[in-house]
Amino acid sequence: MNLLLAEVAQATQRLAAAGVPSPRFDAEELAAFVHGVKRGELHTVKDADFDARYWEAVARREAREPLQHITGRAFFRYLELQVGPGVFVPRPETESVVDWAIQAVRAMDVVEPLIVDLCTGSGAIALAMAQEVPRSRVHAVELSEEALRWTRKNAEGSRVVVHQGDALSALPELDGQVDLVISNPPYIPLTEWEYVAPEARDHDPEMALFSGQDGLDTIRGIERTAHRLLRPGGLVVVEHADTQGGQVPWIFAEERGWADAADHPDLNNRPRFATARKALP
Repeated sequence: MNLLLAEVAQATQRLAAAGVPSPRFDAEELAAFVHGVKRGELHTVKDADFDARYWEAVARREAREPLQHITGRAFFRYLELQVGPGVFVPRPETESVVDWAIQAVRAMDVVEPLIVDLCTGSGAIALAMAQEVPRSRVHAVELSEEALRWTRKNAEGSRVVVHQGDALSALPELDGQVDLVISNPPYIPLTEWEYVAPEARDHDPEMALFSGQDGLDTIRGIERTAHRLLRPGGLVVVEHADTQGGQVPWIFAEERGWADAADHPDLNNRPRFATARKALP
């Protein structure tokens, strides 16, 4: 075992003791970042090339600073995104939301599908949709100026059109034309603040996390926005907490102009997102 791998083993123990959920992965990812190699290449780093800044990075992660803030990057599907303070760090569970949306759009008989991502944050969802549905036209909406700096960095050179605006009043010029509305909105109840992981509670923007007493205020607003934006037969896809699976489909009720409202599980088989179709006239 070379010096770096020995240090990674020690770092793993320190991170585990600090309550970090994935200590081995994080210790290796930090080592790879500091030394400019891939995780699978850590054994190739010579002892003489060990960089003591590794322990500075480990100490930051030990204090529960998000891994992605330390490395400045987050991986989402086939994307590498720039992230940092002021923007929500994309999570792996959102990949299953995007996967469903991509399959749904591909199944549509539409040459150039029009897609809107509300509460886009880093732009992860919008950029994944644009990348994996090649002829799509994608608009991304974000209210926060801080988050928008990251959105624009990530969207540079892409086909995604970035807008600063409120998800509840966004893009009136597209009313009745959109094929798919997708969102990972804030959905944590204010009453759950103390139970949120330190990485999110202390580092993600509050406006990207919390939404009223039951966590559903923004989703209720998105329901109205989606109905306004979508063409008849268009789809809405909204992520929610795994504890909200029984509640969100009811927001997209038939009497409000929706059909086929349903919940879907994530990769861990927990209810993770709701979908609905705008009813035909």
